[in-house]
Amino acid sequence: MPLFTFDTSYARLPPRFWARRDPTPVPSPSLLRLNVPLARELGLDADALASPEGVAVLAGNAVPEGVEPIALAYAGHQFGGFVPQLGDGRALLLGELVMPAGERRDVQLKGSGRTPFSRGGDGRAALGPVLREYIVAEAMHALGVPTARALAAVRTGAPVFRETPLPGAVLTRVASSHLRVGTFEYLAARDDADGLKLLVEHAIARHDPSAAQAEHPVRAFFDGVVARQASLVARWMLVGFVHGVMNTDNTTISGETLDYGPCAFLDVHDPRAVWSAIDTHGRYAYGHQPRIVAWNLARLAECLLPLFDDAEELAIAHAHEALARFPDRYDAAFGAGLRSKLGLGTARDGDADLGQGFLTLLAEGAADHTLAFRHLCDAAEDTAHDAPFAALFNDPAAVAPWLARWRQRLAEDDVPAAERARAMRAVNARFIPRNHLVEEALRAAHDDDLGPFEALLDGHSRPFAEQPGRERCARPPREEERVRQTFCCTRARRT
Repeated sequence: MPLFTFDTSYARLPPRFWARRDPTPVPSPSLLRLNVPLARELGLDADALASPEGVAVLAGNAVPEGVEPIALAYAGHQFGGFVPQLGDGRALLLGELVMPAGERRDVQLKGSGRTPFSRGGDGRAALGPVLREYIVAEAMHALGVPTARALAAVRTGAPVFRETPLPGAVLTRVASSHLRVGTFEYLAARDDADGLKLLVEHAIARHDPSAAQAEHPVRAFFDGVVARQASLVARWMLVGFVHGVMNTDNTTISGETLDYGPCAFLDVHDPRAVWSAIDTHGRYAYGHQPRIVAWNLARLAECLLPLFDDAEELAIAHAHEALARFPDRYDAAFGAGLRSKLGLGTARDGDADLGQGFLTLLAEGAADHTLAFRHLCDAAEDTAHDAPFAALFNDPAAVAPWLARWRQRLAEDDVPAAERARAMRAVNARFIPRNHLVEEALRAAHDDDLGPFEALLDGHSRPFAEQPGRERCARPPREEERVRQTFCCTRARRT
Protein backbone atom coordinates (compact mmCIF):
# COMPACT_ATOMS: atom_id res chain seq x y z
CA MET A 1 0.00 0.00 0.00
CA PRO A 2 1.49 3.41 -0.95
CA LEU A 3 2.12 5.96 1.78
CA PHE A 4 -0.06 8.54 0.01
CA THR A 5 -2.67 8.33 -2.71
CA PHE A 6 -3.03 11.79 -4.20
CA ASP A 7 -5.23 13.43 -6.78
CA THR A 8 -3.64 16.84 -7.20
CA SER A 9 -6.15 19.10 -8.89
CA TYR A 10 -3.96 22.18 -8.50
CA ALA A 11 -1.24 20.65 -10.66
CA ARG A 12 -3.79 20.39 -13.47
CA LEU A 13 -3.95 24.18 -13.61
CA PRO A 14 -1.53 25.83 -16.08
CA PRO A 15 2.18 25.68 -15.18
CA ARG A 16 2.33 29.45 -14.61
CA PHE A 17 0.41 28.78 -11.36
CA TRP A 18 3.21 26.64 -9.92
CA ALA A 19 6.75 25.31 -10.44
CA ARG A 20 7.70 21.64 -10.50
CA ARG A 21 10.53 20.81 -8.11
CA ASP A 22 11.67 17.81 -6.06
CA PRO A 23 12.68 18.33 -2.43
CA THR A 24 16.39 18.52 -1.63
CA PRO A 25 17.62 15.48 0.34
CA VAL A 26 19.04 15.90 3.84
CA PRO A 27 21.94 13.96 5.37
CA SER A 28 20.45 12.25 8.41
CA PRO A 29 16.66 12.47 8.83
CA SER A 30 15.07 11.37 12.09
CA LEU A 31 11.43 11.54 13.15
CA LEU A 32 10.76 14.01 15.94
CA ARG A 33 6.98 13.67 16.11
CA LEU A 34 4.22 12.03 14.09
CA ASN A 35 0.66 13.18 14.63
CA VAL A 36 -0.87 9.72 14.80
CA PRO A 37 -4.50 10.84 15.40
CA LEU A 38 -4.34 13.16 12.39
CA ALA A 39 -2.74 10.47 10.24
CA ARG A 40 -5.59 8.11 11.06
CA GLU A 41 -8.16 10.84 10.44
CA LEU A 42 -6.65 11.27 6.97
CA GLY A 43 -6.77 7.53 6.31
CA LEU A 44 -2.98 7.16 6.38
CA ASP A 45 -0.94 4.27 7.77
CA ALA A 46 0.80 5.78 10.80
CA ASP A 47 3.18 2.83 11.19
CA ALA A 48 4.27 3.17 7.57
CA LEU A 49 4.81 6.91 7.99
CA ALA A 50 7.02 6.26 11.02
CA SER A 51 9.09 3.64 9.19
CA PRO A 52 12.45 4.55 7.63
CA GLU A 53 10.77 4.67 4.22
CA GLY A 54 8.07 6.98 5.56
CA VAL A 55 10.54 9.26 7.31
CA ALA A 56 12.52 9.53 4.06
CA VAL A 57 9.40 10.93 2.38
CA LEU A 58 8.60 13.28 5.27
CA ALA A 59 12.18 14.59 5.18
CA GLY A 60 12.18 15.07 1.41
CA ASN A 61 14.75 12.34 0.76
CA ALA A 62 12.31 10.27 -1.28
CA VAL A 63 9.34 11.10 -3.46
CA PRO A 64 6.56 8.48 -3.63
CA GLU A 65 5.97 6.90 -7.00
CA GLY A 66 3.67 9.01 -9.15
CA VAL A 67 4.05 12.12 -6.98
CA GLU A 68 5.27 15.32 -8.63
CA PRO A 69 5.78 17.99 -5.95
CA ILE A 70 5.08 21.61 -6.84
CA ALA A 71 5.83 25.01 -5.33
CA LEU A 72 2.86 27.38 -5.57
CA ALA A 73 3.14 30.85 -7.05
CA TYR A 74 1.61 33.82 -5.24
CA ALA A 75 2.17 37.49 -4.53
CA GLY A 76 1.26 39.48 -1.42
CA HIS A 77 0.93 42.71 0.45
CA GLN A 78 3.53 42.52 3.21
CA PHE A 79 3.03 45.15 5.91
CA GLY A 80 1.00 47.12 3.37
CA GLY A 81 3.57 47.04 0.55
CA PHE A 82 2.88 44.95 -2.54
CA VAL A 83 5.39 42.29 -3.65
CA PRO A 84 4.34 40.96 -7.07
CA GLN A 85 6.10 37.60 -6.72
CA LEU A 86 6.59 35.60 -3.54
CA GLY A 87 5.60 31.94 -3.83
CA ASP A 88 6.63 28.85 -1.89
CA GLY A 89 10.28 29.56 -1.29
CA ARG A 90 10.80 26.68 1.13
CA ALA A 91 7.71 24.53 0.71
CA LEU A 92 6.46 21.91 -1.72
CA LEU A 93 2.96 20.56 -2.17
CA LEU A 94 3.19 16.79 -2.35
CA GLY A 95 -0.45 16.41 -3.30
CA GLU A 96 -4.09 16.40 -2.24
CA LEU A 97 -5.73 13.64 -0.22
CA VAL A 98 -9.38 13.09 -1.13
CA MET A 99 -11.51 12.37 1.92
CA PRO A 100 -14.54 10.01 1.86
CA ALA A 101 -16.97 12.95 1.64
CA GLY A 102 -15.04 14.40 -1.29
CA GLU A 103 -13.25 17.23 0.51
CA ARG A 104 -9.53 17.59 -0.12
CA ARG A 105 -6.52 18.07 2.14
CA ASP A 106 -3.21 19.45 0.94
CA VAL A 107 -0.07 17.71 2.20
CA GLN A 108 2.92 20.03 2.08
CA LEU A 109 6.56 19.79 3.12
CA LYS A 110 7.87 22.99 4.69
CA GLY A 111 11.63 23.43 4.87
CA SER A 112 12.31 20.98 2.04
CA GLY A 113 14.85 23.05 0.10
CA ARG A 114 15.10 25.77 -2.50
CA THR A 115 12.46 26.39 -5.15
CA PRO A 116 12.26 28.87 -8.03
CA PHE A 117 10.55 31.23 -5.56
CA SER A 118 13.27 31.15 -2.89
CA ARG A 119 14.64 34.62 -3.81
CA GLY A 120 18.12 33.79 -2.58
CA GLY A 121 16.97 31.89 0.52
CA ASP A 122 18.16 28.41 1.40
CA GLY A 123 14.66 26.92 1.40
CA ARG A 124 15.25 25.36 4.79
CA ALA A 125 13.53 25.66 8.16
CA ALA A 126 15.11 25.71 11.60
CA LEU A 127 14.00 23.33 14.31
CA GLY A 128 12.54 26.05 16.54
CA PRO A 129 10.02 27.49 14.04
CA VAL A 130 8.98 23.99 12.97
CA LEU A 131 8.23 22.92 16.53
CA ARG A 132 6.55 26.27 17.28
CA GLU A 133 4.18 25.76 14.36
CA TYR A 134 3.52 22.18 15.45
CA ILE A 135 2.68 23.22 19.01
CA VAL A 136 0.55 26.25 18.17
CA ALA A 137 -1.29 24.70 15.21
CA GLU A 138 -2.34 21.67 17.22
CA ALA A 139 -3.30 23.83 20.19
CA MET A 140 -5.44 26.03 17.94
CA HIS A 141 -7.15 22.94 16.55
CA ALA A 142 -7.95 21.75 20.07
CA LEU A 143 -9.27 25.23 20.93
CA GLY A 144 -11.70 24.98 18.01
CA VAL A 145 -9.96 27.53 15.77
CA PRO A 146 -9.80 26.60 12.05
CA THR A 147 -6.17 25.97 11.20
CA ALA A 148 -3.66 24.19 9.02
CA ARG A 149 -2.30 21.28 11.03
CA ALA A 150 0.98 19.52 11.66
CA LEU A 151 1.27 15.91 10.51
CA ALA A 152 4.95 15.38 11.27
CA ALA A 153 8.22 17.04 12.22
CA VAL A 154 11.54 15.59 11.10
CA ARG A 155 15.05 16.62 12.09
CA THR A 156 17.32 16.88 9.05
CA GLY A 157 20.71 16.28 10.62
CA ALA A 158 22.07 19.43 8.97
CA PRO A 159 22.33 22.99 10.28
CA VAL A 160 20.61 26.02 8.83
CA PHE A 161 22.38 29.34 9.03
CA ARG A 162 20.54 32.37 10.34
CA GLU A 163 22.24 34.66 12.85
CA THR A 164 23.88 31.51 14.20
CA PRO A 165 23.86 27.89 13.01
CA LEU A 166 20.65 26.16 14.07
CA PRO A 167 19.47 22.56 13.74
CA GLY A 168 17.32 22.03 10.66
CA ALA A 169 13.90 20.40 10.42
CA VAL A 170 11.06 19.76 7.99
CA LEU A 171 7.38 20.16 8.86
CA THR A 172 4.66 18.21 7.09
CA ARG A 173 1.62 20.47 7.02
CA VAL A 174 -1.98 19.60 6.18
CA ALA A 175 -4.50 22.24 5.08
CA SER A 176 -7.84 22.46 3.33
CA SER A 177 -5.85 24.26 0.64
CA HIS A 178 -2.98 26.69 0.34
CA LEU A 179 -4.97 29.18 -1.72
CA ARG A 180 -4.36 32.69 -0.41
CA VAL A 181 -5.43 36.20 -1.22
CA GLY A 182 -1.91 36.51 -2.59
CA THR A 183 -2.60 33.71 -5.10
CA PHE A 184 -5.24 35.90 -6.74
CA GLU A 185 -3.00 38.96 -6.48
CA TYR A 186 -0.26 37.11 -8.39
CA LEU A 187 -2.48 36.67 -11.44
CA ALA A 188 -4.19 40.04 -11.18
CA ALA A 189 -0.82 41.80 -11.08
CA ARG A 190 0.00 40.16 -14.41
CA ASP A 191 -3.34 41.10 -15.99
CA ASP A 192 -3.88 37.38 -16.46
CA ALA A 193 -7.66 37.43 -16.89
CA ASP A 194 -7.85 33.86 -18.16
CA GLY A 195 -5.70 32.60 -15.30
CA LEU A 196 -7.76 34.49 -12.73
CA LYS A 197 -10.95 32.97 -14.10
CA LEU A 198 -9.44 29.48 -13.91
CA LEU A 199 -8.28 30.10 -10.34
CA VAL A 200 -11.71 31.28 -9.23
CA GLU A 201 -13.34 28.23 -10.81
CA HIS A 202 -10.82 26.01 -9.01
CA ALA A 203 -11.42 27.80 -5.68
CA ILE A 204 -15.19 27.51 -6.04
CA ALA A 205 -14.95 23.78 -6.75
CA ARG A 206 -12.60 23.36 -3.79
CA HIS A 207 -14.28 25.52 -1.16
CA ASP A 208 -17.66 26.81 -2.34
CA PRO A 209 -19.25 24.32 -4.77
CA SER A 210 -22.73 25.72 -4.08
CA ALA A 211 -21.54 29.11 -5.37
CA ALA A 212 -21.36 27.66 -8.87
CA GLN A 213 -25.18 27.50 -8.89
CA ALA A 214 -25.65 31.06 -7.64
CA GLU A 215 -26.88 33.89 -9.85
CA HIS A 216 -23.48 35.56 -9.45
CA PRO A 217 -21.00 32.72 -8.69
CA VAL A 218 -17.94 34.93 -8.17
CA ARG A 219 -19.85 37.21 -5.81
CA ALA A 220 -21.16 34.17 -3.92
CA PHE A 221 -17.61 32.85 -3.68
CA PHE A 222 -16.33 36.17 -2.33
CA ASP A 223 -19.20 36.32 0.18
CA GLY A 224 -18.07 32.93 1.44
CA VAL A 225 -14.47 34.08 1.88
CA VAL A 226 -15.65 37.18 3.76
CA ALA A 227 -17.83 35.07 6.07
CA ARG A 228 -15.06 32.57 6.80
CA GLN A 229 -12.45 35.22 7.50
CA ALA A 230 -14.84 37.17 9.77
CA SER A 231 -15.48 34.01 11.77
CA LEU A 232 -11.78 33.14 11.91
CA VAL A 233 -10.55 36.48 13.21
CA ALA A 234 -13.37 36.53 15.77
CA ARG A 235 -12.07 33.22 17.10
CA TRP A 236 -8.53 34.60 17.25
CA MET A 237 -9.74 37.54 19.29
CA LEU A 238 -11.74 35.36 21.67
CA VAL A 239 -8.78 33.10 22.54
CA GLY A 240 -6.31 36.01 22.64
CA PHE A 241 -4.25 34.93 19.64
CA VAL A 242 -1.96 37.34 17.80
CA HIS A 243 -0.93 36.10 14.35
CA GLY A 244 1.95 38.52 13.90
CA VAL A 245 2.21 38.58 10.08
CA MET A 246 -1.25 39.09 8.63
CA ASN A 247 0.02 39.71 5.12
CA THR A 248 -2.28 38.86 2.21
CA ASP A 249 -0.09 35.88 1.37
CA ASN A 250 -1.00 34.47 4.81
CA THR A 251 -4.76 35.10 4.42
CA THR A 252 -6.47 31.94 3.28
CA ILE A 253 -9.52 31.42 1.09
CA SER A 254 -10.50 28.45 3.26
CA GLY A 255 -10.72 30.51 6.46
CA GLU A 256 -7.95 28.51 8.16
CA THR A 257 -5.07 29.98 10.14
CA LEU A 258 -1.87 29.64 8.13
CA ASP A 259 1.84 30.26 8.82
CA TYR A 260 2.69 30.46 12.51
CA GLY A 261 5.76 32.67 12.43
CA PRO A 262 6.09 35.42 15.07
CA CYS A 263 2.75 34.51 16.66
CA ALA A 264 1.87 34.57 20.36
CA PHE A 265 -1.03 34.43 22.80
CA LEU A 266 -1.97 37.26 25.10
CA ASP A 267 -0.83 37.08 28.67
CA VAL A 268 -2.10 40.46 29.90
CA HIS A 269 -5.09 41.59 27.84
CA ASP A 270 -3.80 44.49 25.76
CA PRO A 271 -5.28 45.59 22.40
CA ARG A 272 -1.88 47.08 21.53
CA ALA A 273 0.01 43.82 22.10
CA VAL A 274 2.65 43.09 19.45
CA TRP A 275 5.33 40.40 19.64
CA SER A 276 6.67 40.27 16.11
CA ALA A 277 10.12 41.85 15.99
CA ILE A 278 9.47 43.02 12.43
CA ASP A 279 6.16 44.74 13.23
CA THR A 280 7.81 47.92 14.46
CA HIS A 281 4.73 50.11 13.93
CA GLY A 282 2.15 47.73 15.43
CA ARG A 283 0.27 47.19 12.18
CA TYR A 284 -0.70 43.66 13.23
CA ALA A 285 -1.32 44.33 16.92
CA TYR A 286 -3.97 42.19 18.63
CA GLY A 287 -6.66 44.88 18.52
CA HIS A 288 -6.00 45.70 14.85
CA GLN A 289 -6.59 42.19 13.55
CA PRO A 290 -10.27 42.54 12.49
CA ARG A 291 -9.48 45.74 10.59
CA ILE A 292 -6.50 44.15 8.86
CA VAL A 293 -8.56 41.15 7.74
CA ALA A 294 -11.07 43.57 6.20
CA TRP A 295 -8.20 45.38 4.45
CA ASN A 296 -6.87 42.10 3.08
CA LEU A 297 -10.33 41.16 1.81
CA ALA A 298 -10.51 44.49 0.01
CA ARG A 299 -7.34 43.50 -1.86
CA LEU A 300 -9.04 40.25 -2.91
CA ALA A 301 -12.08 42.22 -4.07
CA GLU A 302 -9.82 44.35 -6.26
CA CYS A 303 -8.53 41.21 -7.96
CA LEU A 304 -12.05 39.92 -8.57
CA LEU A 305 -13.54 43.15 -9.94
CA PRO A 306 -13.32 42.09 -13.62
CA LEU A 307 -15.16 38.87 -12.74
CA PHE A 308 -17.90 40.46 -10.65
CA ASP A 309 -19.37 42.19 -13.69
CA ASP A 310 -18.29 43.49 -17.09
CA ALA A 311 -19.60 46.91 -16.11
CA GLU A 312 -17.07 48.54 -13.77
CA GLU A 313 -19.73 50.41 -11.79
CA LEU A 314 -21.68 47.22 -11.09
CA ALA A 315 -18.50 45.32 -10.26
CA ILE A 316 -17.50 47.96 -7.69
CA ALA A 317 -21.01 47.84 -6.22
CA HIS A 318 -20.69 44.06 -5.73
CA ALA A 319 -17.34 44.52 -3.98
CA HIS A 320 -18.62 47.29 -1.71
CA GLU A 321 -21.77 45.36 -0.77
CA ALA A 322 -19.82 42.24 0.14
CA LEU A 323 -17.14 44.12 2.08
CA ALA A 324 -19.76 46.16 3.90
CA ARG A 325 -21.08 42.94 5.42
CA PHE A 326 -17.76 42.13 7.08
CA PRO A 327 -18.27 44.28 10.22
CA ASP A 328 -21.69 42.77 10.94
CA ARG A 329 -20.41 39.25 10.27
CA TYR A 330 -17.47 39.82 12.59
CA ASP A 331 -19.59 41.44 15.30
CA ALA A 332 -22.07 38.56 15.16
CA ALA A 333 -19.36 35.90 15.42
CA PHE A 334 -17.42 37.70 18.14
CA GLY A 335 -20.56 38.67 20.05
CA ALA A 336 -21.91 35.13 20.07
CA GLY A 337 -18.57 33.78 21.24
CA LEU A 338 -18.21 36.41 23.95
CA ARG A 339 -21.73 35.74 25.26
CA SER A 340 -20.84 32.05 25.59
CA LYS A 341 -17.61 32.87 27.38
CA LEU A 342 -19.51 35.13 29.80
CA GLY A 343 -22.18 32.50 30.44
CA LEU A 344 -25.01 34.45 28.82
CA GLY A 345 -27.93 32.64 27.21
CA THR A 346 -30.14 34.01 24.48
CA ALA A 347 -28.93 37.40 23.28
CA ARG A 348 -30.52 40.35 25.06
CA ASP A 349 -30.29 44.11 24.80
CA GLY A 350 -27.24 45.32 26.66
CA ASP A 351 -25.17 42.16 26.18
CA ALA A 352 -22.75 43.88 23.81
CA ASP A 353 -22.18 46.70 26.31
CA LEU A 354 -21.70 44.20 29.12
CA GLY A 355 -19.16 42.27 27.04
CA GLN A 356 -17.28 45.39 26.02
CA GLY A 357 -17.26 46.48 29.63
CA PHE A 358 -15.53 43.25 30.56
CA LEU A 359 -12.89 43.70 27.84
CA THR A 360 -12.27 47.25 28.99
CA LEU A 361 -11.97 46.00 32.56
CA LEU A 362 -9.40 43.43 31.42
CA ALA A 363 -7.30 46.04 29.63
CA GLU A 364 -7.48 48.70 32.33
CA GLY A 365 -6.84 46.17 35.07
CA ALA A 366 -3.94 44.49 33.22
CA ALA A 367 -5.55 41.10 33.83
CA ASP A 368 -4.46 37.87 32.22
CA HIS A 369 -6.80 37.22 29.28
CA THR A 370 -7.12 33.44 29.66
CA LEU A 371 -7.13 33.28 33.47
CA ALA A 372 -9.76 36.02 33.79
CA PHE A 373 -12.24 34.17 31.59
CA ARG A 374 -11.48 30.86 33.31
CA HIS A 375 -11.83 32.29 36.83
CA LEU A 376 -15.13 33.85 35.79
CA CYS A 377 -16.43 30.29 35.33
CA ASP A 378 -15.79 29.66 39.02
CA ALA A 379 -17.47 32.93 39.97
CA ALA A 380 -20.52 31.90 37.94
CA GLU A 381 -20.82 28.79 40.08
CA ASP A 382 -20.31 30.39 43.50
CA THR A 383 -19.84 33.96 44.72
CA ALA A 384 -17.10 32.63 47.01
CA HIS A 385 -14.87 32.72 43.91
CA ASP A 386 -15.40 36.43 43.30
CA ALA A 387 -12.34 37.38 45.35
CA PRO A 388 -9.86 35.13 43.45
CA PHE A 389 -11.30 36.49 40.20
CA ALA A 390 -10.94 40.12 41.31
CA ALA A 391 -7.40 39.45 42.52
CA LEU A 392 -6.33 39.02 38.88
CA PHE A 393 -6.78 42.78 38.35
CA ASN A 394 -4.51 45.62 39.40
CA ASP A 395 -7.37 47.18 41.38
CA PRO A 396 -9.61 44.37 42.67
CA ALA A 397 -12.17 46.85 44.03
CA ALA A 398 -12.79 48.22 40.52
CA VAL A 399 -14.19 44.84 39.47
CA ALA A 400 -17.21 44.94 41.80
CA PRO A 401 -19.51 47.19 39.68
CA TRP A 402 -19.09 45.02 36.60
CA LEU A 403 -19.61 41.82 38.59
CA ALA A 404 -22.88 43.26 39.95
CA ARG A 405 -24.11 44.05 36.41
CA TRP A 406 -23.07 40.60 35.22
CA ARG A 407 -24.90 38.80 38.03
CA GLN A 408 -28.01 40.83 37.38
CA ARG A 409 -27.85 39.76 33.73
CA LEU A 410 -27.29 36.09 34.68
CA ALA A 411 -30.43 36.20 36.81
CA GLU A 412 -32.45 36.87 33.65
CA ASP A 413 -31.63 33.38 32.37
CA ASP A 414 -33.17 30.42 34.16
CA VAL A 415 -30.00 28.30 34.24
CA PRO A 416 -28.66 26.50 37.34
CA ALA A 417 -25.29 27.87 38.44
CA ALA A 418 -23.45 24.55 38.12
CA GLU A 419 -24.81 23.98 34.62
CA ARG A 420 -23.80 27.47 33.54
CA ALA A 421 -20.30 27.02 34.96
CA ARG A 422 -19.88 23.71 33.10
CA ALA A 423 -20.91 25.36 29.83
CA MET A 424 -18.50 28.23 30.42
CA ARG A 425 -15.59 25.89 31.16
CA ALA A 426 -16.26 24.19 27.82
CA VAL A 427 -15.46 27.43 25.96
CA ASN A 428 -12.97 29.15 28.30
CA ALA A 429 -9.64 27.37 28.06
CA ARG A 430 -7.52 26.59 31.08
CA PHE A 431 -4.46 26.00 28.90
CA ILE A 432 -3.07 27.95 25.96
CA PRO A 433 0.46 27.78 24.51
CA ARG A 434 1.99 30.23 26.96
CA ASN A 435 4.76 32.08 25.17
CA HIS A 436 7.37 31.47 27.85
CA LEU A 437 6.60 27.74 27.97
CA VAL A 438 6.81 27.43 24.18
CA GLU A 439 10.19 29.17 24.30
CA GLU A 440 11.28 26.85 27.11
CA ALA A 441 10.28 23.80 25.04
CA LEU A 442 12.18 25.09 22.00
CA ARG A 443 15.34 25.68 24.03
CA ALA A 444 15.14 22.16 25.41
CA ALA A 445 14.60 20.71 21.93
CA HIS A 446 17.76 22.45 20.73
CA ASP A 447 19.52 20.49 23.47
CA ASP A 448 17.91 17.24 22.25
CA ASP A 449 15.35 17.18 25.05
CA LEU A 450 11.85 16.79 23.59
CA GLY A 451 10.21 16.26 26.98
CA PRO A 452 8.83 19.82 27.36
CA PHE A 453 7.66 19.78 23.72
CA GLU A 454 5.78 16.52 24.25
CA ALA A 455 4.33 17.77 27.53
CA LEU A 456 2.96 20.90 25.85
CA LEU A 457 1.42 18.89 23.03
CA ASP A 458 -0.24 16.52 25.49
CA GLY A 459 -1.58 19.28 27.71
CA HIS A 460 -2.81 21.46 24.88
CA SER A 461 -4.69 18.60 23.27
CA ARG A 462 -7.19 19.02 26.17
CA PRO A 463 -7.21 22.78 26.75
CA PHE A 464 -10.55 22.92 28.60
CA ALA A 465 -9.83 20.12 31.10
CA GLU A 466 -8.48 20.83 34.59
CA GLN A 467 -5.50 18.42 34.26
CA PRO A 468 -4.24 18.24 37.87
CA GLY A 469 -0.45 18.40 38.05
CA ARG A 470 -0.15 20.86 35.17
CA GLU A 471 -0.78 23.99 37.21
CA ARG A 472 2.47 25.59 36.04
CA CYS A 473 1.27 25.41 32.42
CA ALA A 474 -1.83 27.43 33.32
CA ARG A 475 -0.20 30.27 35.21
CA PRO A 476 1.06 33.46 33.54
CA PRO A 477 4.79 34.10 33.30
CA ARG A 478 6.78 35.75 36.01
CA GLU A 479 8.32 39.03 34.94
CA GLU A 480 11.68 37.44 34.20
CA GLU A 481 9.98 34.73 32.09
CA ARG A 482 7.97 37.10 29.95
CA VAL A 483 8.59 36.86 26.18
CA ARG A 484 8.82 40.31 24.61
CA GLN A 485 9.38 39.50 20.94
CA THR A 486 9.08 36.60 18.53
CA PHE A 487 10.85 36.11 15.22
CA CYS A 488 9.94 34.50 11.90
CA CYS A 489 13.01 32.34 11.45
CA THR A 490 14.65 32.04 14.87
CA ARG A 491 13.61 31.26 18.37
CA ALA A 492 11.79 33.83 20.50
CA ARG A 493 13.99 36.24 22.40
CA ARG A 494 13.65 38.12 25.63
CA THR A 495 14.59 41.74 26.31
